[in-house]
Amino acid sequence: MADPPLILPAAAGRPGLSPNLRGALWMIASAVTFTAMTTLIKFLGADYPAPLQAFYRNAAGLAVLAPWILRHPVRAFATTRPGILIFRAAAGTLGLILQFYAFQKMPLAEANALSFTRALWLVPLAAFMLRETIGVHRLGAALFGFAGVLLMLYTPGHGGGFGIGVPQLCMLASSLLFAFTVTGMKALTRDHPPSTVLYWSAALGLVFALPFALFSWRWPTPRDLLLLSLMGVIATINQACYIKGMQAADAAAMAPLDYTRLIFAAAVGYFLFHEVPGGLTLLGAGVVIASTLYITWREHRLVVRARASGLDVV
Repeated sequence: MADPPLILPAAAGRPGLSPNLRGALWMIASAVTFTAMTTLIKFLGADYPAPLQAFYRNAAGLAVLAPWILRHPVRAFATTRPGILIFRAAAGTLGLILQFYAFQKMPLAEANALSFTRALWLVPLAAFMLRETIGVHRLGAALFGFAGVLLMLYTPGHGGGFGIGVPQLCMLASSLLFAFTVTGMKALTRDHPPSTVLYWSAALGLVFALPFALFSWRWPTPRDLLLLSLMGVIATINQACYIKGMQAADAAAMAPLDYTRLIFAAAVGYFLFHEVPGGLTLLGAGVVIASTLYITWREHRLVVRARASGLDVV
């Protein structure tokens, strides 16, 4: 995720709160806003297909960022690497459409659990795209996490089998595409401010979403337009809360709190959409979460060790 230059409420950053507590409040706010966004995606899904929702979401997000972009338009989009920015925006837009479709068609808890595989996809991508050395611990944790995915997709009874339908494939593909965007962000922020990456993503996301939206275009009612716009605004706030949480405190300490959105998703799915997660779904989700937490913790330890040795950490 990128860091939008938004002025957010100061409640989470009051004097006297420790950095980890401030970070925890931002991360919980991120989980709540993410759940609110996915609830609107599912609620509006019957009338507005995923590409159309993605278009309105990007339009609202760009409208939120417009005041900052218009202050210095040339500086906002200044770059020496437009190719990576364009590729990243294209991957992010397609990933967003696939993610919205999966949230519309799948139980919220299961869809959220599969979305966590983004951290697992980052392991092979870091090796192939960023030429990072992947140790046996990191590789083993990733393979363990994908075993959790298989648990979630396994359907017991009548000989068993794997219930891999279109929505599940869409969520896995979406997580892979978002892993590309994270890898691209890591490469770009070496010589670009995060705000530049965000502005390009917002502007190009709207452009790339438009052709897909035209195939299922419909003008929303005033009420639906308000809800679609609200979804875009919440999505932008969600990004800001996530980054604020990661900036305020130690990333390894904050990462587990991101998984609280699985709890919120399960609660909303149960009370609003009458969804009851199966036992294997919960077990598989636990395996995925455990593997991604281990990867996060180990990466943190390596960074701490490199800094203690006086090495540069990219």
